[in-house]
Amino acid sequence: MPTNQTSNRKITLMDTTLRDGEQTQGVSFAPAEKLSLAQALLGRLKVDRIEVASAGVSEGEQDAVRKINAWASENGYLEQVEVLGFVDHTRSVDWIVGAGGKVINLLAKGSEKHCLTQLRQQPEQHIVRIKQTVDYAREQGVAVNVYLEDWSNGYADSRDYVYNLVEELRDCDIGHFMLPDTLGVMSPSEVSTALKDMTTRFPNLAFDFHPHNDYGLATANVMAAVDAGIDSIHCTVNCLGERAGNASLAEVSVVLRDKMNVELSIDEKHIVDISQMVESFSGKFVAGNAPILGTDVFTQTAGIHADGDKKGNLYVTKLSPERFARTRKYALGKLAGKASLENNLDELGINLSVEDQQKVLIKVIELGDSKQTVTADDLPFIIADVLESRDNQRVVLIDSTTSSRLSGDSETVITLTVDGNEHTESGNGNGAYDAFVHALDEILSHYPDLNRPKLVDYQVHIPKGGKTNALTEASITWQLDNNRKMTTRGVHSNQVVAAMYATLRAINSNLTT
Repeated sequence: MPTNQTSNRKITLMDTTLRDGEQTQGVSFAPAEKLSLAQALLGRLKVDRIEVASAGVSEGEQDAVRKINAWASENGYLEQVEVLGFVDHTRSVDWIVGAGGKVINLLAKGSEKHCLTQLRQQPEQHIVRIKQTVDYAREQGVAVNVYLEDWSNGYADSRDYVYNLVEELRDCDIGHFMLPDTLGVMSPSEVSTALKDMTTRFPNLAFDFHPHNDYGLATANVMAAVDAGIDSIHCTVNCLGERAGNASLAEVSVVLRDKMNVELSIDEKHIVDISQMVESFSGKFVAGNAPILGTDVFTQTAGIHADGDKKGNLYVTKLSPERFARTRKYALGKLAGKASLENNLDELGINLSVEDQQKVLIKVIELGDSKQTVTADDLPFIIADVLESRDNQRVVLIDSTTSSRLSGDSETVITLTVDGNEHTESGNGNGAYDAFVHALDEILSHYPDLNRPKLVDYQVHIPKGGKTNALTEASITWQLDNNRKMTTRGVHSNQVVAAMYATLRAINSNLTT
């Protein structure tokens, strides 16, 4: 079992969000964003190494790397900041030195096909030029790691080429030989076989594994790599990277800790906030059900799960939200049960009688049929709406249709019952609510004992969170005939309908008070 072979081993993580992550379609970090992310990755998340750029890209990129290196030098991280460079003798090394850098990750060809076809060089020529660049880097005081680009295909196509390349470079003062699955083509069994071969054949060399996620196997491949003896893994925040992306830092760090019992430097409580920072800077957002990071992954939706947790934490696992500075939530919707509601009420510090809880739960389920989820932020509005309801309502809204134009009046058609008698009426006005009031007044004119109070204040409240389909509470204050004021509320995802409910509640309440 991997656990027995890897327990208590120290595994280092190299995050390449700022370099490989920028190869995600549409992603380009500004210099200030790069600096902020580098500071967060090294200072807060405690990753072991970061790869921040490719040499020679632009003056703006070099300036960003220069600022990262200046900060890193002041804070003791300079040796942990790395830049991708190329087999170009002096050019990449000079670019890195000019940015204050100390580490080059030299991109060599790990595939004979790449060497022959892309570079149009014989392997011997390529090796000479690699050594030339390595020697120059060491003369400039720059540490060298070497990427064997497309190593996975190179190993499959011509192992002798890979063996010879590593054999020729093993005495060249290279820190890490980095083995990329550049196109994400490997399976865990292939990773295991190839990396066990490499680590056995070259036991004194330090190998990194750099996976991609094209088959959705990146995290599984990381497990296979660690089991095969690899002590350094490359990953990115939010799985950024070319095509399907790289291995997810969040998944890798949690899986290695929980399933392989390895030691990591990562501070888990910062995984989510740095993920959110990368989302903001990149414009690429993780799915709601993404492991560790998704907005929904610590939310129990089924009422039976909430019940089990309330009675004995039956659905709680080692993968707890508290590890990541998050909290467990219980969804409110058509699948909610009594325990789901109770958990949310406890969180809000609200006490309701058993009878009132049942009324609120019925309303939650009813809303869930028309709105995918009801959030905890909606709950106070729902409670206010339910507890202000009256059992005996003479006026009940059945349906409404509204049409509005940018210029000109709005029209609202309503169907409602009064004492069980159905009425349909249309009204025009300055906005949908004004049109509703005109239609309502026309119907009420047939019932002399029904009066719409005078409106003196109108407020609309939307729960925090910024969702366009959020429940809306319309709160309307009325002047009654006896010189008293009364405030009624209506709740609906459509704010005009919420105001309609508040208005009808005023009419019905005025009759019974």
